[in-house]
Amino acid sequence: MAEVIKAGRALELRPLYLRDARAVFALVDTNRDRLRQWLPWPNANHSVQDSRAYILHVRAQARLGVARSFGLWWKGDLVGVVGFNWIDLANRSAAIGYWLAESAEGHGLMTAAVSALIRHGFRALKLNRIEIRAGVRNRRSRAIPERLGFRHEGTLRQAERLADRCVDHAVYGLLASEWRAR
Repeated sequence: MAEVIKAGRALELRPLYLRDARAVFALVDTNRDRLRQWLPWPNANHSVQDSRAYILHVRAQARLGVARSFGLWWKGDLVGVVGFNWIDLANRSAAIGYWLAESAEGHGLMTAAVSALIRHGFRALKLNRIEIRAGVRNRRSRAIPERLGFRHEGTLRQAERLADRCVDHAVYGLLASEWRAR
């Protein structure tokens, strides 16, 4: 399975386990209103049991090598989730997704976590391209790839349905050669 990825002195990315289901649910529940502005899934997570099902799903994906999700642990507390939403090893490509608790914003945690995941993707997984998509109007989420040297490759119109509206996605890409040249 996936290993622990260090992203700073007090920050690490750890695979999620069933024992984390209560913490995942509590974090989603506390941040539900914020998360559902930009993500389609928060309303589907109504209980610890739903969080357990999510963890079983992401662990199965990791075993198959098609995705990897990590809890973002800061000073011993779960503060978000980050990972490769999909991995295509045949094409050496993957997409990163993430979310962070409001209480943990403003400390550079997600930038550090995504940077560590990029390093893992290019070094350990031997990826050639990593993509990040974010809602066009989600400035905080878009700031992560912009800060980390990704190129804005375009916009996918009405790429995702969120409740009663469709949102456009800004698509960012980073190639291994660009990452190594920095």
